[in-house]
Amino acid sequence: MKLIFISLGCDKNLVDTEMMLGLLRDEGYTFTDDEKEAEIAIVNTCCFIGDAKEESINTLLELAELKKEGNLKVLIAAGCLAQRYRQEILEEIPEVDALVGTMAIDEIVQAVKEALAGKKYEHYRDIDAEPVYGKKRIVTTGGHYAYLKIAEGCDKHCTYCVIPKVRGGYRSVPMESLVKEAEELAAAGVRELILVAQETTLYGVDLYGKKSLPKLLKKLAAIPDIYWIRILYCYPEEIDGELIEIMKSEPKICHYLDIPIQHASDTILKRMGRRTTRADLTAIIARLREEIPDICLRTTLITGFPGETEQEHEELMEFVEEMAFDRLGVFAYSQEEDTPAALMEEQVDDELKEERRAELMELQQEIAFAKAESMVGRTLTVMIEGKVADEDAYVARTYRDAPDVDGYLFITADVTLMSGDFVKVKVTGSNEYDLIGEIEYEFTK
Repeated sequence: MKLIFISLGCDKNLVDTEMMLGLLRDEGYTFTDDEKEAEIAIVNTCCFIGDAKEESINTLLELAELKKEGNLKVLIAAGCLAQRYRQEILEEIPEVDALVGTMAIDEIVQAVKEALAGKKYEHYRDIDAEPVYGKKRIVTTGGHYAYLKIAEGCDKHCTYCVIPKVRGGYRSVPMESLVKEAEELAAAGVRELILVAQETTLYGVDLYGKKSLPKLLKKLAAIPDIYWIRILYCYPEEIDGELIEIMKSEPKICHYLDIPIQHASDTILKRMGRRTTRADLTAIIARLREEIPDICLRTTLITGFPGETEQEHEELMEFVEEMAFDRLGVFAYSQEEDTPAALMEEQVDDELKEERRAELMELQQEIAFAKAESMVGRTLTVMIEGKVADEDAYVARTYRDAPDVDGYLFITADVTLMSGDFVKVKVTGSNEYDLIGEIEYEFTK
């Protein structure tokens, strides 16, 4: 039977999707991208913020309409929205035949079978259950890079965040399982591993009694066919000398860190339940840049948090200008039910949130364009992402560019290259967020 699988939300959700796809493939299901020819539809949902929740609901509603029309026989909701709004989905979208919670994704095959047999199926485990890992995945990112989810859940309990309520507390995946998975990915052609979790820096504290990310990085770097290792979602207060040292000493680890700081006003940071102050953030950023001078720093911010004053917004603007982050994203605060922040007084007007978000993005745009221009003249090793249609040109990423969120480098070349090839390129120009370059005489596969 033909099955369409729609994955929404973050890259951690995508890893869950890829495991579910692998389980379904092993049962003989075939996949399609055409929702009109699909007989089974599965949506791995997200509910992190309001926009993500809305997208998940709308996707389910659209597929519910298709089911009424005939060809679609089974509709399944999996993941975060299914975990958090179980009863609401059953009541409001009766066309949904099965629900699979965040910790029960390995039950997806059973869910499909039960639904095809005409039975309503719900499978949930405790959100603090052992994470699902070690399943054969279908990599959906093109095959030359893949995400490696090293932990599940979060213990930080920031006041705006629902993740602990849908994903549970922090649980690391055993190191031996991660190394085996990485070896299998490398054997299948993956050249870049991107480490993800709600927080990567705390990896191993629950299993090994101490932060073990550096040890894991060393083991992953020993896999011969892996060329790049990229680390996302590092909480600033957990970045220590051991992590910095492995980044400096191991050439496979990209000099790139994603450090979600959320704000720079001490008052707002405290209200958010964050564990840093502006001084702490300034210190860790200065240390990283001093010890790894070519490091690329990415961060995310929340604007319009309850009680945020114009002065606190200006503090954040000043901090962004002072720190000159290489990459930066801004979210308008989303009032999520069942979080402490949702009950706080002085909720900021939606229009004002968006105004402040636009101001921050405009400031960052100037910084990002200047950063791109400053790269002209440098020679970089880049990964080929694909060819530009009908042109002798290729799209690539530098160590400074994570997939889907950062920029690209465009190369005019009369050689034949494949996605996943590594090429030495001299940067000759920039165009807003992106770079332009030409191949140097040497390149590696």
